[in-house]
Amino acid sequence: MAAAGLKTRSAALAAMLLSSAATVTAHEHHMDQIEEGKFVSDDPIDSVLWIHILIQILAWGVLFPTGMVLGIIRSRWHVPVQTTGSVLAIIGYFLGHKHKGRQFSPNMHAKFAPTLMLILICQVSMGVYLKLHLEKGINGKIRKYVVKAHGWVGKLMPITIWTQFVFGGITALGFCFGDHTGQCLAHFIMGGAFIAYGVILTIMLLVGQLWLRRTGRSQEFFDSLVIAAWGCVNTFTEHRWGGPWVHNDLQHTSMGIIWWCAGLLGIWLSRKRNGQPKRNLIPGIVIFLTGFGMSAHPQHLELSNKIHTIFGYTLMAAGLCRIIEISFVLRDKNATTADGEDPNSFQYLVPFLLYASGFMFMGATEEQMQLLSDSGVTHVSYVLLLFSIAFLLFLFVNMLLHVYAVHAWGKDSRFDAETPRANGLPNGMPNGHARTDRRVRDAEEFELEGLMSEDDDPESPAANKERR
Repeated sequence: MAAAGLKTRSAALAAMLLSSAATVTAHEHHMDQIEEGKFVSDDPIDSVLWIHILIQILAWGVLFPTGMVLGIIRSRWHVPVQTTGSVLAIIGYFLGHKHKGRQFSPNMHAKFAPTLMLILICQVSMGVYLKLHLEKGINGKIRKYVVKAHGWVGKLMPITIWTQFVFGGITALGFCFGDHTGQCLAHFIMGGAFIAYGVILTIMLLVGQLWLRRTGRSQEFFDSLVIAAWGCVNTFTEHRWGGPWVHNDLQHTSMGIIWWCAGLLGIWLSRKRNGQPKRNLIPGIVIFLTGFGMSAHPQHLELSNKIHTIFGYTLMAAGLCRIIEISFVLRDKNATTADGEDPNSFQYLVPFLLYASGFMFMGATEEQMQLLSDSGVTHVSYVLLLFSIAFLLFLFVNMLLHVYAVHAWGKDSRFDAETPRANGLPNGMPNGHARTDRRVRDAEEFELEGLMSEDDDPESPAANKERR
């Protein structure tokens, strides 16, 4: 009771602090040091702004996603982690209004911050309400809706957090304003899509196979559906119809056309004649062809040409690895095991290469390439840095999925070298009988609970006496 009360008071304190933060009016943005034609001043980023950046990365980028997973598995650490993240987010919010040094023009990062804080206020408020366990009268009727809303908002927050991080990065450098806005949108949306696809494949690889089986669809059905939809959008948005064809318009549009054509084929091939799900290679081929197109994408700077070439090769490698995985590693099966608990080490390559290619495309805008070229940074150093970031994100996603899987499966998967191997079967029992899955045993015990008398209970004293 005391622990529950402490959690409730902590959550209420976080909600109160968030409410006070929401009432703070936006500070005056000084722009007297910004030169004409630019969108940031040449001043360095001061220590206050660096602290703001680091605190927000810790709060929004680490604690909140971790707290989301802890909430899904109903961990007692959910409230403390989310409360700590909320307090740090408030501190970082105020520091963002108190910095000196570099000045910024009005930007999306500053405009989106109040919306993000409002989402956090709603999420914390719903969490406090649920912690109070008000279940009588009208509260009993609305509680189930609050539970659903709390869950959905929590799962959508990583997307809004990612968006705000992107806004923060381009704002800090003064990018993506004026004529550069269009190509920035293309790079960040497409690069973010590759990373999101990698995250989804990681989820499906490690914890999503049972869900996929319940849908009655193959992974390629969903992949092809998204590819077809995205291709339709790209076909009609990459060129301003009625105007002249300029620069890479034709290549972008043709890439959109091949996406929706291949996507439709992938949807058709994702089922057998009897209606059962079937694997196919179409999404892998589309990824490979997209990489081929991007590797030969003409650019104005030599550095940009090299970065786009390596990005294309990385994407081609992802598509080729996907084809090898389905054809030779899995042999058209969904996973190496029934529940997908033990994926083949080769299967980790595809999502990681998508992470890396996504970061490379996000980091290859015209302004970024010009800045690196002027600074004398080589493409090798830049690519290694982007791969390092991809490794870190891939590690973090794997850690979160591990936390979820260990609780959801309720099974200790550690290998015990001392376990006897009866009849030569690892982790086996005599006569070749496999060890009973703990989930199955728990389900059976739950179903039999209350139906067994004391004499029937194998652990009861009477039963033990009878056995003796």
